[in-house]
Amino acid sequence: MAGTDQEDLDDLPPSAKLVFKVLEYNGTLTQKGIVEESMLSARTVRYALERLEAIGVVDEDVYFADARQNIYELTPEAETAPSAD
Repeated sequence: MAGTDQEDLDDLPPSAKLVFKVLEYNGTLTQKGIVEESMLSARTVRYALERLEAIGVVDEDVYFADARQNIYELTPEAETAPSAD
């Protein structure tokens, strides 16, 4: 992740930073899993994930155990970047 991506992460709302940290600590999760871990509302998590995807630090994929859900994980670049405090 380039320096500009880190700056983008710093500019995100606190809820998006929390979702980033939840994914950083727990690894791959569904949206429901992120809601449970972060204790944020589903709508807030959805918005945070959109913001994180927009700056390219989160990947979305189909959750094969339940195709109605998506699974989210940090991109490899985001995982190796300095922590967003």
